[in-house]
Amino acid sequence: MMFGRTLLSAASLLLAMGAGEVMAQSAATYPSKPIRIVVPFAPAGPNDILARIIGQKWNEAFGHPTVVENRGGAGGTIGVEYGSKAAPDGYTVIMGGMSNLAVAVGMYPKLGYDPHQLSPVTNVAIVPYVVAVNPHVPAKNIAELVAVAKSKKSGLSYGSSGTGAISHLAAELFKTATGTDIVHVPYKGTAPAVTDVIAGQIDMMFADYAAVAPHAKAGKLRLLAVAGSKRSASAPELPTVGQAGVKGYAVDAWFGLVAPPGVPKDIVAKLNAVTVNALKSAEVKQRFGDLGYEPIGDTPEQFGATIKADIDKYVRLIKAMGITAE
Repeated sequence: MMFGRTLLSAASLLLAMGAGEVMAQSAATYPSKPIRIVVPFAPAGPNDILARIIGQKWNEAFGHPTVVENRGGAGGTIGVEYGSKAAPDGYTVIMGGMSNLAVAVGMYPKLGYDPHQLSPVTNVAIVPYVVAVNPHVPAKNIAELVAVAKSKKSGLSYGSSGTGAISHLAAELFKTATGTDIVHVPYKGTAPAVTDVIAGQIDMMFADYAAVAPHAKAGKLRLLAVAGSKRSASAPELPTVGQAGVKGYAVDAWFGLVAPPGVPKDIVAKLNAVTVNALKSAEVKQRFGDLGYEPIGDTPEQFGATIKADIDKYVRLIKAMGITAE
């Protein structure tokens, strides 16, 4: 019996060593074929644009084409679920975002994937959101906006690109942080909401900077502050909402790369290194800047911590405000 157990142990050891050798070889030769980036939204949105910019840099670095596959639907959750079930070999990566990697956990009780189990690669970019008001609103800063909202004759309303969207949650978080009551008017997309703020049909909204900047420059909108945790390079003159007096407030609309659960750490490290290097290049910085995006490029561990923190943050908010998916 002892001899048999010894042989079994030796065989197990050799098998483990063999598996380790295969894993090491796969990491050493990776990639040996095209990589697919699943985009959980239709073409031309931030996820898609970022995926194509990064994919081009991967082409140059790896010597293999990168294929972008758009799988939209259900607020970006269908594409993430689809990508999460691919083989954990590093040849399928997902360009996710705050909406489908954090917010979705609170919005969809039967989510088909667990963001905690995905393999974070890196946070690619932040798209700055700003507080935009119609010029008829008698507020030139956040303190004045809060005062107006708390007045008995307020009746302020805000638009969003849809229930559960970043523009919606940013405003709801603002309401809870300031103790104000501002009426939510959901739209099917950012453009019609911005149009109605300009027309005075609604008073304000939290919108991505690129969508409202031209209108602000034309005097059709007034920008009061940036929603994020730090000032935006696109609008350095604007304070953050936190700097303007709303302590603890921050909404960073991020977009990042994740892979299916169980992708070997060596392969994740390769993807991370190439992506972070690309984000540091003058060409990518310029392209991001032209779009109003701000490159990040952190470690897998840091990005994983961001995902976890925002899941906790938005699940609490969604539950507290009774927000449900439409």
